[in-house]
Amino acid sequence: MKQENPLLDISKLPLFSQIKPEHITPALDVVLQDNRAWLAKALDGATGFTWNTLVAPLNETSNRLERMWSPVSHLNAVANTDELRKEYNANLSRLSDYHTELGQNAGLYQAIETIRSDEAGLDAAQQKSLDDSLLGFKLSGVALPAEQKERFRVISQELSQLTSRFSDNVLDATNAWTKQILDVNALAGLPDSALEMAAQTAKQRDMEGWVITLQFPSYFPIMTYADNRELRAEVYRAYTTRASELGTNADWDNTQVMRDILRLRQEEATLLGYANFAELSLATKMAESPQQVLDFIDDLARKAKPFAETEFAEVEAFAREQLGLADVQAWDVGYVSEKMKQARFDFSEEDLKPYFPADRVISGLFALVQKLFGVRIEQQTGHIDLWHRDARFYLVYDRTDTVQACFYLDLYARQHKRGGAWMSDFCGRFLRADGLQIPVAFMTCNSSAPVGDKPALFTHDEVVTLFHEFGHGLHHMLTQVDYPDVAGINGVEWDAVELPSQFMENWCWERSVLDMIAAHWQTGEALPEALFQKMQASRHFQTAMATVRQLEFSLFDMCLHLDPQAAEPGRLEVIRQEVLEQVAVIKPPAFNRMPNSFSHVFAGGYAAGYYSYKWAEVLSADAFARFEEEGLFDAGVGAAFLQEVLQVGGSRKAMESFVAFRGRKPEVDALLRHSGLTA
Repeated sequence: MKQENPLLDISKLPLFSQIKPEHITPALDVVLQDNRAWLAKALDGATGFTWNTLVAPLNETSNRLERMWSPVSHLNAVANTDELRKEYNANLSRLSDYHTELGQNAGLYQAIETIRSDEAGLDAAQQKSLDDSLLGFKLSGVALPAEQKERFRVISQELSQLTSRFSDNVLDATNAWTKQILDVNALAGLPDSALEMAAQTAKQRDMEGWVITLQFPSYFPIMTYADNRELRAEVYRAYTTRASELGTNADWDNTQVMRDILRLRQEEATLLGYANFAELSLATKMAESPQQVLDFIDDLARKAKPFAETEFAEVEAFAREQLGLADVQAWDVGYVSEKMKQARFDFSEEDLKPYFPADRVISGLFALVQKLFGVRIEQQTGHIDLWHRDARFYLVYDRTDTVQACFYLDLYARQHKRGGAWMSDFCGRFLRADGLQIPVAFMTCNSSAPVGDKPALFTHDEVVTLFHEFGHGLHHMLTQVDYPDVAGINGVEWDAVELPSQFMENWCWERSVLDMIAAHWQTGEALPEALFQKMQASRHFQTAMATVRQLEFSLFDMCLHLDPQAAEPGRLEVIRQEVLEQVAVIKPPAFNRMPNSFSHVFAGGYAAGYYSYKWAEVLSADAFARFEEEGLFDAGVGAAFLQEVLQVGGSRKAMESFVAFRGRKPEVDALLRHSGLTA
């Protein structure tokens, strides 16, 4: 059986086409059984542990589990089926139990404590790895009495199931809603690209006319361009009530799921001696306390909100005076704003799309990365086993033409694929006994797919998203750390993990980089200077409103996890209302159920950590400012960012890496300037 199960052949890349749901449980059985047997034998009566006799082989067992499980987790996100989901969810509690068991193993904890106390034999990265491990043991309840350990185990198990159910409900609710349009006049205002996509969606579903879905590339054009206000309101309502009691199916309502998650997180925090989950979450982050985070949000909000209020007042005035719209509702804001942008700058996002064909953007991104960091990227075709015809596979070569890493890229939105964009990994860099394991990443977006015989044409926002995820990928792939717990993104404080990703976004606005990534898909013409100038002029259009919206999400998340009573019926809604009154400029309608699809916080690892985006944006803007000061393509600056940030991964504290690159601690000025929030 071992030979026949593709999930157990971990010596090479995943065989996606051969992986079946029925392989999952037997493969996990084998790996968990082997791992447990090894650990019991390793700890049985042994003493005098060292890194090489305990930590390195322990890392081997973790690596084997990751290489077995990560293809399953990836397929569940990008090629979801009922059968796969059932097997995936059935095994989550077993995985959770295993990790809790490891984290609560007092013998293992003591052995690692002993190894850590002998600093003479350890390098700095090994010391950081062991420090992180020891904190992990404490946060897994290693010091709890037996009864509380068991309760912690049950909580962890239930949370893994609940967060997965939250995600499943959002996916199902998103996929279930469609609207068929038979009269094209109902879609007046939509650009040709959106109409062609809607027609193609209808054709793919064997339906007449045009079909709108809640996938973002379909939803966004409706909210931005559709003249039909009733249609915008209907689509907005469908989107913002997903996975709620107001949605299409009561089985997908996340209301009780959210309460259960909040209740269990609070109980977990209490067990570990924290007043609330926010304190527990921050134990592994740069921010030192919830109050420091609240002060950070409050400071940015005070700077941004007056600008945002002015921006929204301009929206209301334009709607009233130019469009005859007296009461601007949430489903009008995107539409009115787009009309304003066109009137003010003679510019629309749609004007840029012909200049961003997917292949040109990708080849330009690779050229930029080669220029900055000296790595060459080449696509591999033919013998690579992929999960979908749109997925691609690439090799990353270093300056000596040695393969340093590889990655999969899955760009387009489709059915049975979770929304959003993310980077995850198949495996990380690891110097094993039998040689170096190189990092392998999965990079996933939900961008506009090709329509008919046209290539995929990206909005500038989609280009920015691709660059963002690629920044995470670079962090994972370019590491030079040999110990998996602190290689690449591993071991990096969560509120610093967005530094490389948000750093990469800045390049999408530079003329020299746009010349690399932009060319008209039919003529090959470079982005016209007049269009570039309009794009630059509109760069700060409504950035304050966007900033305040991110602060709203950050504050809501933090307040939820600061409140021990947040799981009580109605409490979440009260907290949200208080946050809206404090920071929001656009007040959503009463039916809006944004929390019910807030996957970052309820299913994606950002609980009491959503502020990380803004926190890390301070770091990324300040880091990019050094390139602006010394030369965008200055070889020394690029090499310094590579060496002091990307290559060191989590082998030292994020602040130390930032200071090593910048020469000082971060300052907020660059972020305010990049966001247009300076008077």
